[in-house]
Amino acid sequence: MSDEHLKNARISTSGGWVSFILRFVLSSVVIAVAAFLTPGFSIRGLWSILIAAAVISLADYLINRVFKLDASPFGRGLTGFVVASVVIYGTQFFVPAMRVTILGAIIGAVIIGLLDMIMPGKTL
Repeated sequence: MSDEHLKNARISTSGGWVSFILRFVLSSVVIAVAAFLTPGFSIRGLWSILIAAAVISLADYLINRVFKLDASPFGRGLTGFVVASVVIYGTQFFVPAMRVTILGAIIGAVIIGLLDMIMPGKTL
């Protein structure tokens, strides 16, 4: 194995972790902004925002792996939008300081989708 190949492998691995952490922080910010702007969507505290980001990210990963669906609001048109709304609504059952109505989940999915289009990287 050449030295250049090992160097490239280390760079891609470190970039993976840095990319993951940046996307997680970005997802947390997007969730906080969406909760602030959306009626019927509230979340209290930094830890709750971080836990919600982790739950939503895990749900997105599992849905993507099992059903091959992109759970981002505008990822797969109406299907992705509905899946994103259900994921946002379902997250409240895992995060005690988070409350979302059905309408709040729908509006939150729209706001998250719009923020996802503006901000670089995949946030949900």
